[in-house]
Amino acid sequence: MKAALTVCSNGYDPEREAELRKLTEVLFSLGVETVVSPHVFAVSDEYSASDEERAEDLMRFYRDESVDVIFDISGGDLANGVLKYLDYGVIAASDKEFWGYSDLTSVINAVYAKTGKSSVLYSVVNLIRCDGVRQKERFRAYLQGNEAPLFTPEYTFLQGNTLSGIVVGGNIRCFLKLAGTAYWPDLKDKILLLESLGGESGRISTMLNQLDQTGAFQKIAGVVLGTFTEYEKAGLKLSVYDLLKKHIPPQMPVIRTRDVGHGPDAKAVRIGAYYSFGTDTDSKLPGSSPCKVSFKQM
Repeated sequence: MKAALTVCSNGYDPEREAELRKLTEVLFSLGVETVVSPHVFAVSDEYSASDEERAEDLMRFYRDESVDVIFDISGGDLANGVLKYLDYGVIAASDKEFWGYSDLTSVINAVYAKTGKSSVLYSVVNLIRCDGVRQKERFRAYLQGNEAPLFTPEYTFLQGNTLSGIVVGGNIRCFLKLAGTAYWPDLKDKILLLESLGGESGRISTMLNQLDQTGAFQKIAGVVLGTFTEYEKAGLKLSVYDLLKKHIPPQMPVIRTRDVGHGPDAKAVRIGAYYSFGTDTDSKLPGSSPCKVSFKQM
């Protein structure tokens, strides 16, 4: 397999060069040859290059027949700047899968909205983070054709006991960058996945209010709550679920998972793919233990 490493969001601090080198070495040890974007390191504030140049880097890899998959290794704030420069016709015709997380939520959902193609919400940088041993085991299984260890999150139901549909969303802040634009996906009957790195009750509450004001909660089939890193560390009285309940009907299915988000132990989710969640009928307490999930490409 040959993978392209792109940077659609903030450029890397040049001091992270050793980290990039380590990542390419780990991928090579797993049988993945890499080619790296010419614009990785920040040269002007947070920019590694202009929006148009970063978009062209990505499109060059989509057009390169030797490249099998595209892993974006960035995050931050700048990813939505590339959206108007992407060639969605080329992306739609390609069989390459785009991977990224956090700020790349904007690119992943735009690709789905414009092409109907799914992308993977996951950072391959997890391979060299503190949970790297386990992440490499999951990733090696994926490369060998067994996707379950990497792509099957454990979860529990907070409301309801079944939920199915195409998953959209990801990082809540970055997903909301698309609201009111041509890159906002159709939310009718979708499963809305939400997670966050930053934000305590005020910030998360205001973003849920914005989602409500777009009409999102009147359209979706249900919600999956991933991890909310800073929120959970703050030890607040209200949970994210408590805030969410102010906006959704009591019969709407809501799932909680620790396996999706910004943690170094996070698993992968395909945004734009159909998932079916259901309680484990073998559990004595349905929803109290890991449940079964399946997905298929649409």
